[in-house]
Amino acid sequence: MASPAARIPPIQALLAFEAVARLRSVTQAAAELSVTPSAISHRIRQLESQLGLKLFASRGEFLPTAEGAAYLARVREAMAALQEQPRAGLGGPEAPARLRVAVTPTFSRQLLLPRLAMFRHAYPDIELMLQVAIPIHNVTAEEADIELRFGTGPFPDRESMHLLSDEVCPVCSPEYLREAGPFEDGFETEESIGRAHLIRSPLEPWRTWFRACGIGLPEPASGNQFNDLGLVLDAAVAGFGVALMRMKLGQGWLDSGRLVRLSQRSARSPHDYFLCWKPGTLERWECAAFVDWLRQAMK
Repeated sequence: MASPAARIPPIQALLAFEAVARLRSVTQAAAELSVTPSAISHRIRQLESQLGLKLFASRGEFLPTAEGAAYLARVREAMAALQEQPRAGLGGPEAPARLRVAVTPTFSRQLLLPRLAMFRHAYPDIELMLQVAIPIHNVTAEEADIELRFGTGPFPDRESMHLLSDEVCPVCSPEYLREAGPFEDGFETEESIGRAHLIRSPLEPWRTWFRACGIGLPEPASGNQFNDLGLVLDAAVAGFGVALMRMKLGQGWLDSGRLVRLSQRSARSPHDYFLCWKPGTLERWECAAFVDWLRQAMK
């Protein structure tokens, strides 16, 4: 019968696996661990052979498979435990790993919170602390480990990962459509747009829609304005006028019937969501785990 130690993968292979998963690069992992890229590749193959698992779905992008992501979480937990200093004479449970994440309000409510139960079940040892971020200024209430930022990037003094793109479409409440409509041309002409009250937001300018429709109108300079995308949609529900809605972010408003689309066309928004962090942050297993989890959850 094999000893327990014989069933434990070599620490060099585990370190190589974690580094490649975190850095998405064999070359960078090799530089970090002071070995050659071929040595990293060999250690990954050795680990896959011992486990009987395929750890990466793509050798080009080095994205973990579902089994690889689950095993990666165990590896990071084990590494975090090994890095802790023994606490002589102290009893009781260890303090949980605390992770501070700054997120924009509407993204948090509509896209993150519905998925957080999965994160809690996957990482019960992580104590998550959510903070509010102001998307237009990239301002957080407190210092955060991971920040969700909205814009085009890059972001000074931060490493980042593209998280989510979206498309926009004009929407309004059924009541406003009966009052100001119909917009039989799909809200794609100057005549239709000129008959409507346009709800403005610096986060999602109307010029995106105008360009997609070949309309030469300037950005509206007057009218009700809101600096939160959720408030923009709530204002449309309240009958303020027509809003330019991000489709993934606002799907709940459509599903509930509070808002209706005015066009079958949608236009790619120039603004995306990014996860950002200071260099070195992902060396903490809980930070790397959250970034990997959210990337997979947003697919």
